[in-house]
Amino acid sequence: MSTPATSSLVTPDYWDEACRHLMKRDRVMKKLIPRFGEARLQSRGDAFTTLARSIVGQQISVKAAQSVWLRFLALGATADAPLQPGWVIDLGVEAMRSAGLSARKCDYLRDLAQHFIDGEVHESHWSAMDDEAIIEELVAIRGIGRWTAEMFLIFHLMRPNVLPLDDLGLIKGISLNYFSGEPVSRAEAREVGDAWAPFRSVATWYVWRSLDPLPVDY
Repeated sequence: MSTPATSSLVTPDYWDEACRHLMKRDRVMKKLIPRFGEARLQSRGDAFTTLARSIVGQQISVKAAQSVWLRFLALGATADAPLQPGWVIDLGVEAMRSAGLSARKCDYLRDLAQHFIDGEVHESHWSAMDDEAIIEELVAIRGIGRWTAEMFLIFHLMRPNVLPLDDLGLIKGISLNYFSGEPVSRAEAREVGDAWAPFRSVATWYVWRSLDPLPVDY
């Protein structure tokens, strides 16, 4: 069995500009950004794989998600191409369950694959669509909520100004870095995040890094 290849990684061309902007405008970012040197957000460039991986990882640890993902790919994904929607449909639920996927996640993955096969995911239009329009399209897929759609905007499309207020890590990071660990309301988190515009995704990424130096991989 061949091992699925890792797609080429792409980094945002706005990253250095964003770092300069944030360090100039925000006292926390001025201290936080230099701690991580040349580390950058990276995208693997395949929409279906990114969304499938986000579904696999829902409600389980990063380590567990990686283990299930690798077992899932080992069922027959090939080394010379990205994960294909048709392969997921052909695989069948029993095989998917054998990789450690719940019945619900199997349904979600199959629904995701069917949306791609039926042309209901308009990849070619995304560059001309604003963030909210893309979120609306993605949340129509079973198993994808607003948080997952926002992660997709950040990690796949590398949109620069996403503020995922439903993300517990972001809220915790804002609490620790801006409020000395005191509880933070959604409104307070939004106020901090709005000051990061137009590079809220970049600041969010650094807040995540302040909690876990290893970057999240989608």
